[in-house]
Amino acid sequence: MPNAPRFRPQRTIFKPVVISGCGFWGGQEIEVTLLPAPVNAGVVFVRTDLEAGIRIPALLTSRIEASNRTNLYAAGACVEMVEHVLSALAGLEVDCAFVRVTSAEMPGLDGSAKGFVAGIDSVGIKDLDASVNPIVVDQVIRVGDDAAWIEASPPQFPGLSIDYQLDYGEGPIGQQALSLCVTPQTYRESLASARTFISVADAEQLRATGRGLAVNPRDLLVFGPEGPLDNHLRWPDECVRHKMLDVVGDLSLAGRPIHAHLRAYRSGHRLNAALLAKLLTECQLRACA
Repeated sequence: MPNAPRFRPQRTIFKPVVISGCGFWGGQEIEVTLLPAPVNAGVVFVRTDLEAGIRIPALLTSRIEASNRTNLYAAGACVEMVEHVLSALAGLEVDCAFVRVTSAEMPGLDGSAKGFVAGIDSVGIKDLDASVNPIVVDQVIRVGDDAAWIEASPPQFPGLSIDYQLDYGEGPIGQQALSLCVTPQTYRESLASARTFISVADAEQLRATGRGLAVNPRDLLVFGPEGPLDNHLRWPDECVRHKMLDVVGDLSLAGRPIHAHLRAYRSGHRLNAALLAKLLTECQLRACA
């Protein structure tokens, strides 16, 4: 069957790799080290700046509410804006890795997952001696309302596919739509380099509260009335591609690959997490039945 589960090996990276850059929110220089991890370790963040070296698993149970980003919390410590590094790992099918970070915040890099993908590709990926156990969606599950929603239905191929519609009304972003089967190849080619975007008004509001002071329009996409300021789009539909990049990262908090076809309309981090919570609940209920 074309949509039967693909029980591939769990994977990790061959050796450690360091990615560094400035944090968008706090403005400090941050170093992230990705390290190999054993079978069933999943993805775990380690705060090396804290005396205890606190470990924070990349699971939905660790997620806390935050504006415009995905943050995780455990044992009194937080890691912030983790969606891009998680997206890179999930997009390249890296299931097990330790993510050592010198601060709560991840480096913003260029606002995309490109730098994390380059780091992973520079050291390579290896198979582990166990198979993944994917969540295979077998019914339609939907969250949201008419203004914004996301739904999962049975897979169209053995993996994840996404059909996303973006709608910013009138203006330079406007309406964008894209459909994609997410594989390591399509992730590298079509999603990894898509950058975070923000309006001039929102950027000014952040700066007024003392955040984002080290960020300028060349670091990510800041949209004015006529389009990006002091920057150029990598694709005409770069914004919808970035939204899909975020979906891949947010759904990786399942701790397992998800085989499903996703349809989304104006969904963001909160709705992505709500869908995942509903998926995991349904999966647990079936396991107990």
